[in-house]
Amino acid sequence: DKVIRVVPESERETQILRAAFNRLKVDLWQPSSPLHIVEGTVTDVRVPRNTTRSLLPYLQQANIHYTILISDLQKAVENQTGLRSYRNRRSLSGYNYEVYHSLEEIQDWMHHLNRTHSDLVHMFSVGKSYEGRPLYVLKLGKRSRPYKKAVWMDCGIHAREWIGPAFCQWFVKEALQTYQTDPAMRKMLTQLYFYIMPVFNVDGYHFSWTNDRFWRKTRSKNTRFHCHGVDANRNWKVKWCDEGASFHPCDDTYCGPFPESEPEVKAVAHFLRKHRKQIKAYLSFHAYAQMLLYPYSYKYETIPNFNCVESAAYNAVNALQSAYGIRYRYGPASSTLYVSSGSSMDWAYRNGIPYAFAFELRDTGHFGFLLPETLIKPTCTETMLAVKNITLHLLKKCH
Repeated sequence: DKVIRVVPESERETQILRAAFNRLKVDLWQPSSPLHIVEGTVTDVRVPRNTTRSLLPYLQQANIHYTILISDLQKAVENQTGLRSYRNRRSLSGYNYEVYHSLEEIQDWMHHLNRTHSDLVHMFSVGKSYEGRPLYVLKLGKRSRPYKKAVWMDCGIHAREWIGPAFCQWFVKEALQTYQTDPAMRKMLTQLYFYIMPVFNVDGYHFSWTNDRFWRKTRSKNTRFHCHGVDANRNWKVKWCDEGASFHPCDDTYCGPFPESEPEVKAVAHFLRKHRKQIKAYLSFHAYAQMLLYPYSYKYETIPNFNCVESAAYNAVNALQSAYGIRYRYGPASSTLYVSSGSSMDWAYRNGIPYAFAFELRDTGHFGFLLPETLIKPTCTETMLAVKNITLHLLKKCH
């Protein structure tokens, strides 16, 4: 398998690509659906070995220029996770935050923190996944007073975006390690609670470790189509299954049979609804594109508190860039990325959470979903600056 990049330069090329990708059932990495391909759209496609022989000559014949991003995908996958047996995976005291962890390891790590940091960490479950796995959340913060505002963070809505869960774990580690020494962190944990869900789509994430590294959706079964899964970021009850989502169960952006059809989405939505008065920020971590997005996703319209959200985003991307010079684009999701309906960010915003953001972490396509483990640390370090920035912005009054 290969990953190629094409940027259509005309309406003709756009039509040819859309038709070819629909016909060949390729795996689009960027954007998430052929519908989003327009003139000038950077399009990254995973092409199966058997399709490569027909697709690449076809593009050459149509005079459509492409570049090969990853020439041997299998090799790239093996390089990313390597043979892990050499590291002692069970030792939690020496837990390595600079490698990717399986679902089992992440859940063991959560249990461990719950036992060893009971002053700052409380672990609970908001429900069960389609395959019956617990949906664990860590509540992080000093129990300084009965009522505190809160920030919700989730990672891994899309299974293959492994850098997300890595960042959620990194955030918890930083909070616990720097709480004593960093006044900003101390302020955050004293004045706020953080609800952190390191792996939202537990079934899909597990599946991406055991069966298909590039799995995106949940793992619910569709009886009629023998296709598994729903896009958990198209399944929310906000302009559900409108533009940017698909009604077809085999598509990567399938919106599901009805809103909140996925037990994972339903459980989190229920929790957020119940705590909507308390939760002031919703942060969701995805990959890849290097963007910081805010509502709306489903329409081109300016949100009422645009000035506050925009300045928070502007300051956050500047803070992020200060670490390694990595530039993030920021803005409303619809115009910065593309229009999509039924997203968690829009839903959170529409349900009264004033600061709702979706991060698209590194990179911009060189590695795509296969961000090497050597880049976990810089990616998380810079993202940490952005998240702290947004959080401290939240504690100041914005008019």
